[in-house]
Amino acid sequence: MTGFAGFALRRAVGAVITLLAISVIVYVVFYVTPGNVAQITCGPRCSPEQVHQVSQQLRLDDPLYLRYWHFLSGIVAGQDFSTGTSVAHCPAPCLGLSYRSDQQVTQIILTKLPVSLSLVIGAMVLWLILGVGTGVLSAWRRGRFTERALTGLTLAGMSTPVFVIGLVLMIVVCGQLELLPFPEYVAFSDDPEQWAWNLVLPWFTLALAEAAYFARMTRASMLETLAEDHIRTFRAYGVGERSIVGRHALRGALAPIIALNANDFGSAVGGAVLIETLFGLPGIGQELVHAVTVVDLPVVVGMVLVIGFFVVLANAVADVLYAVADRRVVLA
Repeated sequence: MTGFAGFALRRAVGAVITLLAISVIVYVVFYVTPGNVAQITCGPRCSPEQVHQVSQQLRLDDPLYLRYWHFLSGIVAGQDFSTGTSVAHCPAPCLGLSYRSDQQVTQIILTKLPVSLSLVIGAMVLWLILGVGTGVLSAWRRGRFTERALTGLTLAGMSTPVFVIGLVLMIVVCGQLELLPFPEYVAFSDDPEQWAWNLVLPWFTLALAEAAYFARMTRASMLETLAEDHIRTFRAYGVGERSIVGRHALRGALAPIIALNANDFGSAVGGAVLIETLFGLPGIGQELVHAVTVVDLPVVVGMVLVIGFFVVLANAVADVLYAVADRRVVLA
């Protein structure tokens, strides 16, 4: 296959290989450790019978490659878990069973994932609008007061911790001005309007922190693109400055913006722990911290794999967007 279809297929195959590599690394790091892995997985309060049961489920007596194959086949095809008196089936993709709540890890993640995706997707829209818009305007008004003011705001945004931004917004918007209620997560399926109103402050908190980096990146890319020969040619032919900036220079500066957005989106799915904790959002990040605290190893492994999946997916989508923005990427 050649052209765009071949390019997309190569990126898809590369993404699958990367996910397999991540699963190997995660399994080795968490399950091939010194000490009694069954005891660590089950927890300090487990009885010897429970530890033995966990050891059988993890197949610790099998060779390492068979243990990993069992772990991988559970993700692809599902597996059965003994609960002592009966056998429970965990359908694919099966990421294990929590030894703290006896829930399937997949179900725990599916419960928490909509919260994190609601936070990150809404914030991403805002940080792209604010960051890219600020960067373009700063590059367009280079050397003027507008650029100096926007540069100062960008530096302030980059140097202010995200929890400080969130606290200030809550105190001012919810406390003093009373424009919004204090955030309390409501599912989109229950009430879309309340879902949006309760996420406005978390969206802006995360977006303002990220927008500063996008503004800086966009400004640098725009200035570099505006100095290229083809831009000078457009100006020589009398093309309007707004058309040059909006249609030609911005498109040429998209590559680093796409890369930064892919990286930030993937990491923010599991990395927005401060935002979720500050606003009481029961998302992936908060659940991961709780699982680490109580040493719920299957949940930790499942969360890390899901976060890795979103990082790989975001970068694969970014590769495709590269090709859309610049057709030369397909031939590389």
